[in-house]
Amino acid sequence: MNFQELKGKVALVTGGAQGIGRTLVESLATQGVKVAVVDYNEEQLNLQVNRLKEQGFDVFAFPANVGESKAIDAIVEQVENEIGPIEMLVNVAGVLSSGPIQTFSDQDWARTFSINTTGVFNVSRAVSRYMIPRKKGAIVTVGSNAASVPRISMAAYAASKAATVMFTKCLGLELAEHGIRCNIVSPGSTDTDMQRSLWTDDNGAEMMIKGMPDSFKVGIPLKKIAQPQNIVSAILFFLSDQSSHITMSNLVVDGGATLGAS
Repeated sequence: MNFQELKGKVALVTGGAQGIGRTLVESLATQGVKVAVVDYNEEQLNLQVNRLKEQGFDVFAFPANVGESKAIDAIVEQVENEIGPIEMLVNVAGVLSSGPIQTFSDQDWARTFSINTTGVFNVSRAVSRYMIPRKKGAIVTVGSNAASVPRISMAAYAASKAATVMFTKCLGLELAEHGIRCNIVSPGSTDTDMQRSLWTDDNGAEMMIKGMPDSFKVGIPLKKIAQPQNIVSAILFFLSDQSSHITMSNLVVDGGATLGAS
């Protein structure tokens, strides 16, 4: 898809060194967007950014943990001062810790919420402070279809994503008077390293598609796992002028796996 109106703008993308975030950064860069990429995996981040820079794209690396608000505030200030006004923010950074609730440690729970929920708060707060005086901007948060349907062994992840979805909707309501739109894209099973970490063998994708009655997991009606670009296309739509009258919306991209629940 081609979104010419994005060319020359500045976007900040968290979790941009791998998975959906990696594909998004590449797509934005090819649209002529200046992309500030935040990721805690400094090695993967530098590899991604250097590769794109060698191709002539305006991409910039900012290694950081989104759960650390002071680091995020400093990065946002640096981007604003050295690269340009941030008109687009995409919160992609996320972690998955799975297991029965009774086995979860305090650290597992805290880390999940620190990245998936507090991280979205930290980055959105920092960026929106600059967007508000300019009266424009688009914020997209990557949620999950797990936020709307209970999942066995995924309580922390599902709860953190549910909180993030509601936070983004509340943010959208508060920022609407300033012309800033806030929307959510909620993927289902997508072919990323995070998804593959849940698979126990080479038949993992097939199991996701068929469903697992023993764990009350419905299959995927469209009979396929999503590719990262499927999610990125939805994100680009929310960043573009094509969605100029849409805010506080949650677009579920899961092949029908949650049967329309959102």
